[in-house]
Amino acid sequence: MDHQQAVSLYQVLTDTTRLQILQMLQAGECCACELLKNLAITQSTLSHHMKCLTRSGLVHYRKQGRWMHYSLNPIRAEELCLFTQALLFSQGQEV
Repeated sequence: MDHQQAVSLYQVLTDTTRLQILQMLQAGECCACELLKNLAITQSTLSHHMKCLTRSGLVHYRKQGRWMHYSLNPIRAEELCLFTQALLFSQGQEV
């Protein structure tokens, strides 16, 4: 991961609602309807946030019927974690 990719991911993580969505997805795949029930936002606002999260690669999606189902992308999350560790901690130091 290069610096520009990291900056894009960090920008996605600066929104409270997107952080709440990521936290909900930690439990596993969620339907958009489930996310909407737990957030005080409109469907169009959810769509905007999910577009940001899926474009960043942090979230995968699949369509089932009329609903979208979302899940975390552990590979992208691990890439961001490793980049952040390398940035903040010296190579020989354990985290």
